Amino acid sequence: MEDTRIALIGIIVEDLSATEKINLILHDCSEFIVGRMGIPYRKKNVSIISVIVDAPADQISSISGKLGMIEGVNVKTVYTKGK
Repeated sequence: MEDTRIALIGIIVEDLSATEKINLILHDCSEFIVGRMGIPYRKKNVSIISVIVDAPADQISSISGKLGMIEGVNVKTVYTKGK
């Protein structure tokens, strides 16, 4: 089995029409998702999504990259230091 890492993918959705694309990407990698929390912040018309994953580092990078390519979406990923 390949080594995995735990990571937190933080997603800020400024264009709410992008949520369908986000959900499709997250659905495709659901086997790696440990937990997910989404909060709509109506006052600022954005949504904030936190996704915790346990996956190989290249898979985490792939997920983050795909999400970051969506127009109106900002993504940052934080990894655990160890494996």
